[in-house]
Amino acid sequence: MTEGSPGSPGTPPAPQASVYNVANLLTLVRILLVPVLVWLMLEDGTGWRVAAFAVFAVASITDKIDGDLARARGLVTDFGKIADPIADKALTGAALIILSALGELWWWVTIVILVREIGITLMRFVVIRYGVIPASKGGKLKTMLQVLAIGFYILPGPWDPIRWGLMAAALVVTVVTGLDYVVQAWRLRRGTPAAS
Repeated sequence: MTEGSPGSPGTPPAPQASVYNVANLLTLVRILLVPVLVWLMLEDGTGWRVAAFAVFAVASITDKIDGDLARARGLVTDFGKIADPIADKALTGAALIILSALGELWWWVTIVILVREIGITLMRFVVIRYGVIPASKGGKLKTMLQVLAIGFYILPGPWDPIRWGLMAAALVVTVVTGLDYVVQAWRLRRGTPAAS
């Protein structure tokens, strides 16, 4: 029988993944680690900064793990789609703000990155009725460079050349991919809505 044919029960819809799954749990853990990271970064002493680096590293790794698990095991949920990017931006945003507040990173760098991240996220929600802007390879590279740069800024030690190089690369890729997303959104907006 064909689904939805008159007089037939039809084929039952595919079961939706429960919101209570390991991928969403890891996302929640990442969100809960943000205030822990902030607290550790605000404490004085090398040991505290090493602990902050460890927390940041663990939280960053959960981002990779929860995404892979969600896709591999069919655990993608609406909660995960919303919470995952929020967790990512909360983690990197909090670290950048604390680094700038401590005078270890120029404020303009933090502002450029945060404006791009928040702006692109809002733009994606605005144009979603016309279609979805998929994550690009450049976007994934941007995330990796940001995480590496922030990690080296948090980690105590004589890492300045590496910190500066990674942050410069992250900043360039962040801006370039942001402009690319704006162009994609503009083209999507000018085209036929996805629902048509």
